[in-house]
Amino acid sequence: MTRFERQEPWTHADHGPLHVALWQFLATASLVFGTWYIVWRWTSSLNPDALWFSVPLAVAETLAFIGLVLYTVNLWTPRSPRPGPLPVTAGDILGETDGPGGDRPLAVDIFFATYNEDPELVRLGLQDARRLDYPAALDLRVHVLDDGRRPAMAQVAAEEGANYITRSDNVGYKAGNLRNAMDNTGGDLIVICDADTRLFPDFLTETLGYFRDPKVAWVQTPQWFWDIPPGVPLAVWLSRRLGRAGAWLGRAVERIVGPVRLGEDPFGNDPQMFYDFIQHRRNWANASFCCGAASVHRREALMEVAIRSWTRRIEDVSRREERQTARLTGESALYDAVRDTARMSRARETDFTPFKLHVSEDLYTSIQMHSDRERGWKSVMHPKVVSRMMSPNDLLSWSIQRFKYAGGTLDILRNDNPLLRRGLTGPQKLMYAATFYSYLSPLWNIVFLVAPIVFLFTGIAPLRTYSLEFFLHIIPFLLLNEMAQLVGLWGTSVMRGRRWYMAMFPLNLGALWAVLRGQRIAFPVTPKDRASGRFLRLVRWQIAFVIMIVASLAVGWISFLQGEPGFSLGAIIANTLWSVNNLLSLLVVIRAALWTPDPVHDLPVMERFRDAEA
Repeated sequence: MTRFERQEPWTHADHGPLHVALWQFLATASLVFGTWYIVWRWTSSLNPDALWFSVPLAVAETLAFIGLVLYTVNLWTPRSPRPGPLPVTAGDILGETDGPGGDRPLAVDIFFATYNEDPELVRLGLQDARRLDYPAALDLRVHVLDDGRRPAMAQVAAEEGANYITRSDNVGYKAGNLRNAMDNTGGDLIVICDADTRLFPDFLTETLGYFRDPKVAWVQTPQWFWDIPPGVPLAVWLSRRLGRAGAWLGRAVERIVGPVRLGEDPFGNDPQMFYDFIQHRRNWANASFCCGAASVHRREALMEVAIRSWTRRIEDVSRREERQTARLTGESALYDAVRDTARMSRARETDFTPFKLHVSEDLYTSIQMHSDRERGWKSVMHPKVVSRMMSPNDLLSWSIQRFKYAGGTLDILRNDNPLLRRGLTGPQKLMYAATFYSYLSPLWNIVFLVAPIVFLFTGIAPLRTYSLEFFLHIIPFLLLNEMAQLVGLWGTSVMRGRRWYMAMFPLNLGALWAVLRGQRIAFPVTPKDRASGRFLRLVRWQIAFVIMIVASLAVGWISFLQGEPGFSLGAIIANTLWSVNNLLSLLVVIRAALWTPDPVHDLPVMERFRDAEA
């Protein structure tokens, strides 16, 4: 067994009412003092001699503060729905036990979508699917959805007792693959798995109870990556060097700032903060969105939303064409027969799909279902980890995956803005706004990186003065915000997420530029095997900024020690702390580019799996 195979998933951070009340108090205080600071920045701190510098920084701070407001609203409360008794028959989830077929066993389809992954990797997931526990008889069927049309994959499916489904083309990529599978299956519920998804035995018993509510359209479960380096706890690391005193010091530090592990997860892949806090805290607003793998869907909901969307597209295009035809012919209206024929032709040409054919098909489909107010479909983010999968193990794979996420999300914002979509409630729009807004962060993060460099090189300040008044405004806000984040996100690492948020600016900026130019965001499959080598070319912008930060610190301190005008003590301290924070943030991605796994982790992925299974 490898050390990765022995890892255990995180435990859901189940914060009690007093803990939540403390978080809400600190978060509110942070926003109050933050508002006070932002108002002061615009009314009393702008440098009239350098408005070209002062105004962009004030704009960046304001935009970042708006993001903090949305983030706070997102995390406000952990209120979530509770699952009901486990369903046994189809009628238990349809709400009509006396209807036709209501007393038949509940039918569940498990889809494993694959394209070019190793068939032996998929085999492990198929074997785990056969070990699923359930206290009643289910009509459970496992399907391999192979867009690679590979005989080896068909053989593995046959050997593991799974149904093999393929198609003649790859239209729509994963979304098209899922749509084709739905055309060839009939389960009441559908479990979506990627090629590397391995379900835990309690997956169904943990999730199906939610479907007792006939309005629940899907249940998303956390995606846990079992193959990331676990790291060494701070207390253990210090005890090896300082003995008992080091262990005591390490535990004391972790009581204040939360768990600290050295050498863990060089790519920031640990998704606990996203699933356990950001997604789970959206349950109160019925706004947690589907993330694809390890989710369960109600077929009825998918089909209904697809029909409504298909009908709406036909109506929109037909009305537009009818107006154009009326202008050409001079007729006030078309004959009914002509109109019906045109609409029938448009219906044949309009693609019908339960999953939006888009690089972010899961997010897009979630928006469509949440906006269906006629049925009022609900989503649930389940708190417990009930599956495992693999993470990107090199910076190239990681960049491919994150660019796809960023580009796909921004493409939806540009071409079908959900904030303008009818049907979404106010809280749902706020939650989706928080998601889309976070991908605009490079617009202000680039300013935060450049600002201290400009000051340290030139002595030109973005503020009127770095006086006591400045520190009295900013320090309470920063301290309260830090305390709020520590309390609100207790159980996960606050600093790691914050640093990656800053370090990803070139990638997110590239995705934003690609979408604004109308460039099509591709559907690349994230590689499952580690690409060998180092990837410094992927972090060239971060390296350039590190060099500039170090050089600017040297120039700035020399200027301060020589007593040059503009380099006051307050200014040099503030910009030094700011620069060091930027430096530490950028170093995380440079470290990831240089990271080399230990010999066990560097084995080919299937060899590691076989060793683990043995």
